[in-house]
Amino acid sequence: MNKKLFACMFLLGLALGPVAFAQEKPPITWQDIPSWQYIRTGNTALSPDGNWLSWVSGPSEGDLSLTLRHTIDTSKYEFSIGATATTAVFSADGKWVAFRESPNDAAAKAARKSRKPAYSKLHVVSLPDTQQVTFDKIKAFSFSGEQPEWIAISFAAPESAPKGENVPKGADLLLYHLSSKKNFNLGNVAEYTFNKDGRYLAYTIDAHEQNGNGIFLRDMNTGITIALDNDKATYSRIQWNEEGTAFALLKANKNETYETPVYSVIGISRINGEKTEKVIYSGVDDENFPAGKGIAEHGRAYWSDDLGTLFFGIAKLEKKDKKKKSNGADSTATKDSVAVDSARLAKKDASTTSPVKSAATAKPKPKDDIEKPDVIIWNWQDKRLQSAQQVQQQRDKNFSFAAAYHVADNRFVQLADSNMRNVTIGPKQLYALGYDYTPYELNNSLDGQTYVDVYSIDPKNGTKHLLLKKYYQSAARSLPFAPNGKLISYYQDGEFYSFDLEKKQTFHLTALLDASFVNETDDHNVIKPATPHFGWSEDSRYVLIRDNYDLWRIAADGKQAVSLSDNWKQKKLRVMGAYSLYPDDKAIDLRKPQYFGVFNDATKQAGIALLNAGKTDLNILFIDDHSYGSLRKAKYQPVFSFTKENSTKSPELFLSTSASLNEAKQLTANTPDQEQYAWSAGVRLIEYVSGHGDTLQAALYLPAGYEEGKQYPTITYIYERLTQGLNNYAMPAFPGGGFNRAVYTSNGYAVLMPDIKYRLNDPGMSAVACVIPAVNAAIATGIVDSSNVAIHGHSWGGYQTSFLITQTNIFKAAAAGAPLTNMISMYSLIYWNSGSTNQPIFEASQGRLSPGYWDNWEAFTRNSPIYYIKQVQTPLLLLHNDKDGAVDYTQGIEYYNGLRRLNKPVVMITYKGENHGIAKDPNKKDYAVRMLEFFDHHLKAEPAPDWWARGIDLMDMEKHLEDRAF
Repeated sequence: MNKKLFACMFLLGLALGPVAFAQEKPPITWQDIPSWQYIRTGNTALSPDGNWLSWVSGPSEGDLSLTLRHTIDTSKYEFSIGATATTAVFSADGKWVAFRESPNDAAAKAARKSRKPAYSKLHVVSLPDTQQVTFDKIKAFSFSGEQPEWIAISFAAPESAPKGENVPKGADLLLYHLSSKKNFNLGNVAEYTFNKDGRYLAYTIDAHEQNGNGIFLRDMNTGITIALDNDKATYSRIQWNEEGTAFALLKANKNETYETPVYSVIGISRINGEKTEKVIYSGVDDENFPAGKGIAEHGRAYWSDDLGTLFFGIAKLEKKDKKKKSNGADSTATKDSVAVDSARLAKKDASTTSPVKSAATAKPKPKDDIEKPDVIIWNWQDKRLQSAQQVQQQRDKNFSFAAAYHVADNRFVQLADSNMRNVTIGPKQLYALGYDYTPYELNNSLDGQTYVDVYSIDPKNGTKHLLLKKYYQSAARSLPFAPNGKLISYYQDGEFYSFDLEKKQTFHLTALLDASFVNETDDHNVIKPATPHFGWSEDSRYVLIRDNYDLWRIAADGKQAVSLSDNWKQKKLRVMGAYSLYPDDKAIDLRKPQYFGVFNDATKQAGIALLNAGKTDLNILFIDDHSYGSLRKAKYQPVFSFTKENSTKSPELFLSTSASLNEAKQLTANTPDQEQYAWSAGVRLIEYVSGHGDTLQAALYLPAGYEEGKQYPTITYIYERLTQGLNNYAMPAFPGGGFNRAVYTSNGYAVLMPDIKYRLNDPGMSAVACVIPAVNAAIATGIVDSSNVAIHGHSWGGYQTSFLITQTNIFKAAAAGAPLTNMISMYSLIYWNSGSTNQPIFEASQGRLSPGYWDNWEAFTRNSPIYYIKQVQTPLLLLHNDKDGAVDYTQGIEYYNGLRRLNKPVVMITYKGENHGIAKDPNKKDYAVRMLEFFDHHLKAEPAPDWWARGIDLMDMEKHLEDRAF
């Protein structure tokens, strides 16, 4: 080459180097996900004094670390915690922190493979000097009280310990004195718990052969331990009262008369060494106790606030069958009964070809030898389907009916029974609410429109008073108690009410308000669904209820109401919910500053508002193009932490020492790997008008490297209303449904997420009316390549995807996960996860079709993908797992076989043993990769993967999977 030409080219290269030779960032791939580093914001803790914040971070797969960050200075400490995320536990005085260290990733996998137990360690760290002590093979731990001097640590049983249901559950319990570092070991401890101030430790012993079993109380100040009760029994479910002055528990004695142990309730009160008062009640010898019942093993036993009553559950007590003899014959059988049986046999039809034995020779077949049919009988009058009874069998077996024992007058009162199974005991135990579904249970199970008779119950004597006849519970589920235990509030026919249980008086709470309390965004087939009820005030004087936008403070008698948000409807601002910052409060204490989430429906901006103590006006502290969450307050100091994120910036932890949350400082640096990859350029909020004339919105997430004027392949992801998540970050991960927004935008796709508004009896057609205009509006922005648009959804989104491709050819490819495809057959199939039929889901929930197809045939067929299957021209990737307990596997099979019969391009993927969403990591990875390969082929003209182009024979599957493993 000419030297002069070379020199010119070299100089030109230098001049253009920074631009021409700049290294573009690569897109993130599925192979990058396992090493992706991020903070587990759900494992964050703030110390009670506000001096320390902890969080957990690490790769998606692998070993994690726990960070302790001082909130005042920049001190920061990191600890390895193995492969399982944990949340640090701070002592109440903020001087100590304890956390688990699980086995590392390699050790955990080896333990799973060898089916050996994997043990955790416990680290206890002194926060003033970060000195720590470690304990191996721990099971659980607990600091003692509000000024803790101790930490109690229970240890896992050794591998050599006997296994099984009836083996003793006791193990070593170590009491570690935090300042002196002295250890005290208690053996064979099964349960333990400190009272509120930490002075007392109640614990149970469960030893070999039940030797020394009992309930014990240790005074942590003196070290003196007393045995409150000893017996050849097991003791469980210790429950201290709130003040820490009394507790209750259960005691189980084996009894030859019954199949299961007979339980008693033990009540401990007025703690005073050996003079501590004890009450034991089993009900077995009480003539007022219901026959065939006993104290329930799975019920919670606890004291009333005044320590006069023990509350607990009762359940069926099975007697042993004493009829069987060692030879299998019925011990109650007599010569006469044998003769009767023989005579009955002799009267058989004379045409029988089998000879009948005489009474002298006939012997009844032992019951144990009888081959019984394996049968389930489904009767049309069953209030619950047989399938539901099977799925819920364990729940039914463990169900306990609320009851009370009044100590002073030795009196038992049953509160719940077979008709009124659900009973809620209110604050201060003054009243209870009982829910009787039996008059409506069958119809409730058929159409899902839930009705119930609601009663008030006097726990002193069990007297019931009908409050609400045929109450429509579908519109609003809860009837919350006021903290004083004398008032309740409820919603009925578009209005809120309160009821004074003492005076038996009803008050119309919303009568004076010029506002609607019917939820305008709830488009399910529910009659007048309610807007949110935020709860009662701590003093029981007010309820806080939101209309569709504004939050109202309404007096308990409805005579006074104040709008705390001052006509936010004009600004399209909603009060979204109240943050719970005071864990000891039973309700919203308006004497303290209260914080609320706020959201702008028009812009999708979010923020936090403050209601100052004793004030009646909400002040918006900030609202912007971010999402905020996880607001916490230190228990004893005005120190606050919260998360902040948007579509391109992952959640970061912020801390403020001001009640106004201003000057908050960022303490974390989340997702450090993001800088290495091409990333989404942001999000656009677009408006469109649906085919029904409604003005709706859609989120359009921009691809990495977005350039104005350039068009991009686009995935339309659908479910219902999705734009409320406009400013949410998408963490790269292997999801249970296969699609991850961050991966797709990083790989050059735009992602469109439209809102769908439904009309009853037209769920599929509503999706058509909303999604197609949204796609057209996105195309009109110039960002979306109209010739390369795909669609994906899972479950309900899968249904709409499978329906949309029967109505339009606007999509070049589609992926439908676990879709409903035939609304007629789906309507009467079983939702196997619960055992119930799908009919209530259609008639009172997401299905939005009512009544049954026999009276609504045209609507059911009009909205079923299967009936338009000939119109499908879009290549479809279909996912349906064979153990799907939500959408029956046959729905996918029916659609797949129909498309295959018509020679339509379709591939169905089934992961063996998986339910509605994919749970196993190898399956998640496999589906995520296949979906991206599918869309890359159809929207980016990448070569077709072999599993799409030609399919994989079963004999070749193992090799195929080996080649794809990563």
